[in-house]
Amino acid sequence: MIDLRSDTVTQPTAAMRAAMAAAAVGDDVYGEDPTVNALQQRLAAELGFEAGLFVSSGTQGNLCALLAHCQRGDEYLVGMDAHTYKFEAGGAAVLGSIQPQPIVQDDDGSLPLDALERARKIDDMHFARTRLLALENTWHGRVLPQDYVVAASRWARAHGLGMHLDGARLFNAAVASGCSARELAAPFDTVSVCLSKGLGAPAGSVLLGSRVLIDAARRWRKMLGGGMRQAGVLAAAGLHALDHHRARLVQDHARAAQLAAGLADIDGIRVTAHHTNMVFIEVARERLQTLAAHLHAHGVRASIGYLPTVRLVTHLDIDDAAIAHTLAAFRAFA
Repeated sequence: MIDLRSDTVTQPTAAMRAAMAAAAVGDDVYGEDPTVNALQQRLAAELGFEAGLFVSSGTQGNLCALLAHCQRGDEYLVGMDAHTYKFEAGGAAVLGSIQPQPIVQDDDGSLPLDALERARKIDDMHFARTRLLALENTWHGRVLPQDYVVAASRWARAHGLGMHLDGARLFNAAVASGCSARELAAPFDTVSVCLSKGLGAPAGSVLLGSRVLIDAARRWRKMLGGGMRQAGVLAAAGLHALDHHRARLVQDHARAAQLAAGLADIDGIRVTAHHTNMVFIEVARERLQTLAAHLHAHGVRASIGYLPTVRLVTHLDIDDAAIAHTLAAFRAFA
């Protein structure tokens, strides 16, 4: 099957599997796994932070960050369509008693500064305490404008707020923007970087921040059941991905552009957006399930639900032949 549902569906390459098999390991809960330590230290140094924490997923990394920044009765400002608010099971509210204050995002994923100012609570016992601004890069494939990030950081600092970045696809943003990942991460106190999306590792994310925040996050990780033992076999996949899979992200972006251009010429398909490695299309609602069955019969998987928008995501398991096959399947449907 040609699987375009997400870049999380990638299979470890043979070279990555070899690196995992050869990994030196220890008990990471004791801080004794050398491969985990190497991964944490490497990403912290590359992105300009004091420390890193290997976690099982981006969701866990984001939750540990929110819990490290905020206490019960605190609030974080977040996009209404952001992953930390909409797609992570309400963890901050359920497990941390942290109130999310969702903000309607602009088309580029930014949270308007005037909207943030209106949402920020004054220091009064009637209100939750606003403590944190959480942003996302990329957001639905869109690269968050760096000049906006700098301005938002300046606003947050002026009000004593922390800054967290859900950087699940930070390296996609770096490739697309021409900015280094370090530059994109610089305005934030904590950054969560996913290894299992575009980088193609089987699991894991790394949370980066100051030693104080990472120590707090490590305690939360333990409480959340995220303390893994000989986790070096997974960390080795992340190290391999950093060495071999970052530069090739440009290929995913190019193939997404090729896919978007081809779909735009097909009757009944409307390309609504194309950014980095993601293409969004609209199909008449009454034809969605017919499309899903048709694509499946032609060996193509896509994220098709009951909304007219369909997301297609390119990744390291999608080559030029897969793009050509997918376009042929859509043409046959039309």
